[in-house]
Amino acid sequence: MRPCNRIWRAALFAMLASATLPANAQEEQTEPGEAIALMGTIPIYWGETEGFDEILAGEAQPHWARAFIERRAPLAPLDYLSAEALAPHRALLMAQPRGLTAEENVALDAWVREGGHVLLFVDPMMTGESRFGLGDRRRPQDVALLSPILAHWGLGLHFDEGQDEGLVQVDHFGTTLPVNLRGTFAYTGEAQHCAIPGDGLLAHCSLGLGQVLLVADAAMLDLAGPYEGAAAGFDSLLAHIFPQFGESAGIAVEASAQPTENRRFPASEGNDGRHHGTAGEETSS
Repeated sequence: MRPCNRIWRAALFAMLASATLPANAQEEQTEPGEAIALMGTIPIYWGETEGFDEILAGEAQPHWARAFIERRAPLAPLDYLSAEALAPHRALLMAQPRGLTAEENVALDAWVREGGHVLLFVDPMMTGESRFGLGDRRRPQDVALLSPILAHWGLGLHFDEGQDEGLVQVDHFGTTLPVNLRGTFAYTGEAQHCAIPGDGLLAHCSLGLGQVLLVADAAMLDLAGPYEGAAAGFDSLLAHIFPQFGESAGIAVEASAQPTENRRFPASEGNDGRHHGTAGEETSS
């Protein structure tokens, strides 16, 4: 994306955000660093919309997670990751982002190491419904394309093509997380910055002064949700990686804990829904 396009889109984001806030809310904008920056193809901020006309008219289908997140802190949508764009923030939510440019990977890594915290949903096979067809740029990214930054952090993302499709309730050390055609994190290279607890659904990386909490699935953020366990599980993830925005039960990430246990929803009790290992190709490129 050319710089002029990024500047134009950033200005348009600011204009739309101002246009959709009531006057008193505009006067109560938080200081820099108090918002959670947001980037991703899952339409959390604007909702699923065909264009800006629907946004301005208030006709876009809203995403349940926006109001849920904003109970903790306001959101600041980002279109491009640069040192300048990230500088005002200490927290970043990445919800199935598009593939990042080399410059964005460098900026993100540097920002984390300087103290930034990231909650990153990286799904190898998106299953949520969308009004837009395959290949439409307005559709959430179907396959994760983040291999360069994951490898730099010492992680590989793998997908088991033999697993059954359908929502599965994963008990992650007492916290329930709904997943569907999930991925699995594994160590790669010589980097030792990350812990992969349980069966690899999550990874927790300590990088310099910052941290990254990664989830190898994004079903809990489906627009059609929240599914059973999604809100509480998502809240626990937010509390763990962004403790400055309020307290919650948190989520355990100790690498020494026992593996997670998968449970099908009642409608699919005939299949135990267990993940069958980490075999498969890395989905990123």
